[in-house]
Amino acid sequence: MKIALIRQRYTPFGGAERFVANAVRALRAEGASLTVVTRQWESGGEGESLICNPPYLGSLWRDWSFARCVCDTLRKYSFDLVQSHERIACCDIYRAGDGVHREWLKQRRRMLSPLGKLGVAVNPYHRYTLAAEKKLFQSRILKAVICNSRMVKEEIQHYFGLAEEKLHVIYSGVDLEAFHPGLRILHRTHVRSQYNIPEDTVLFLLVGSGFERKGLYTLLQAMTQIPPASHLMVVGKDKHLARYRKLAKSLGLADRVHFAHGQTDPKPFYGAADVFVLPTLYDPFPNTALEAFACGLPVITSTKSGAAELVREGENGFVCDALDQRGLASAMAKLSDQATRLQVGAAARETVTQLSPENMARQLLDLYRNLTHQQIR
Repeated sequence: MKIALIRQRYTPFGGAERFVANAVRALRAEGASLTVVTRQWESGGEGESLICNPPYLGSLWRDWSFARCVCDTLRKYSFDLVQSHERIACCDIYRAGDGVHREWLKQRRRMLSPLGKLGVAVNPYHRYTLAAEKKLFQSRILKAVICNSRMVKEEIQHYFGLAEEKLHVIYSGVDLEAFHPGLRILHRTHVRSQYNIPEDTVLFLLVGSGFERKGLYTLLQAMTQIPPASHLMVVGKDKHLARYRKLAKSLGLADRVHFAHGQTDPKPFYGAADVFVLPTLYDPFPNTALEAFACGLPVITSTKSGAAELVREGENGFVCDALDQRGLASAMAKLSDQATRLQVGAAARETVTQLSPENMARQLLDLYRNLTHQQIR
């Protein structure tokens, strides 16, 4: 079976890109032939690649030119199936890993001023993305949509009315051998001494780039409402990093909040942490939550995170609204208690024991086979 996977860019710490890399490895192990169609691919030799990298200026031209190049390139090759991870209409399968753009803008407006809302409304990039999304879901050749959460499936049904049989919920896989509770023994002491965090201090961890979306503002506010001995580690990139450093300082958190920037290997930070926190405004299904569960960390996330579907309230984590500072602080305070934290953490690993890359690959292959059999008939 020859499959093309479309993803515009690969970054070593991007969640969607890590999914593609894991999918390539797992599907190749199952005998599928995969080619990644991309602007750039640094996969360490996993899979073949077709490079579509036309010049551009600005994000709108970037996405438009890539989509045009991809569709032109695919006409020259013969694949059994084309699966896109971008909003590009010339595909058989779309993996909605970025969720629904209309819903993301709806959630983002909750934090914006009237002027900010106007800016979003007239922004040509958002208008292009909304149009591309609509064109994709109305495409005659679209055979299936892979949703990485039930939340995303319901949003697509709500906004675009796709038939139930076209929508398939397949959770991402997590490498259970790479991410495990033993990382605590391997990395806790070293990472904490590097950032001057005492061994007996509760360390909360956020992993994710784009701090507005990931809910860092709300998290910093919540940090002021929990026991002062606790610390927060932020792993990720943001062009406004200086602004968040300044906010942490103004809140009296300069010595308790640590920014570790983007990391190609987040495992040491999971090993150093006690609790994973992601009060995201909108996240279809963050891979970082899967990794945290696999490491035996209690997970606190938001109602608009696909990971909330795996949380059993008070048993393996907590869920609150992304802007609910008090609710977030309450969950964090509960997990500041060692006995509670250990009990909840013990249930975390079990949450993802069935979500291996191999299981994900088998579900994908089953879908691919069904689709190709339909083509033959």
